[in-house]
Amino acid sequence: MNTPRQIGGVVLKDMLVELRSPVRVSGLFFYAFALLLMVAFASNTTDIMRKQAGGILWIGMLLASTRSFDQSFGAELEEGALEGLVLWPVSPIALYYGKALANAAILAVVATGLLPLVVALYDVTIRGDMVLLALTLALGAGALAAPGTLLAAITGQARGASVLLPLLLFPTVVPAVLAASRATTLVIEGDPMGQSPAWLWVLGSLNLLHWTVGGLLFRWVVEDG
Repeated sequence: MNTPRQIGGVVLKDMLVELRSPVRVSGLFFYAFALLLMVAFASNTTDIMRKQAGGILWIGMLLASTRSFDQSFGAELEEGALEGLVLWPVSPIALYYGKALANAAILAVVATGLLPLVVALYDVTIRGDMVLLALTLALGAGALAAPGTLLAAITGQARGASVLLPLLLFPTVVPAVLAASRATTLVIEGDPMGQSPAWLWVLGSLNLLHWTVGGLLFRWVVEDG
């Protein structure tokens, strides 16, 4: 079986697991929503809330995603299932990209579901291009999922993995979160100076870096594990 078909098989397997038991998706959604709600009630004025909307959305996604990544290898780590996958004629690269794409899809779906709540809670009007906003959500989800999947595999069998994963993930994805937050804010508030494409280029470059490095390093992670 060639690598693209292997990647598709891993993605399909993970998405079927989520459809049968959407605990991870619902937990990710409500965790991020709780943060949005707390910040909305803590803000002093509507103007401040509007300016914070894009940034708070991505901070909520970042904090909630750690629990999602922590659970993404849960099934594979039970009873040596991950070793079984590696011993199959399945490329470690296909395993990594399949898991990362599934994680990115979950994050993108949750971010899309949170967007109407951000509009309602923070009293914002989306003035920019919806295509740019959709692209920002997709690239932002990918920039979180690529390193998050790799680091989840590294920390999965370590003691205190739930604490170790955020410590490694947060410094890695800070540039991506900043770029996604700025691009989202510009699309929401309107972008008369045309700055959002530049932030999307930054976000796309970070995606390229994270996905390339993750694919190269994952082989050694599963072999050492």
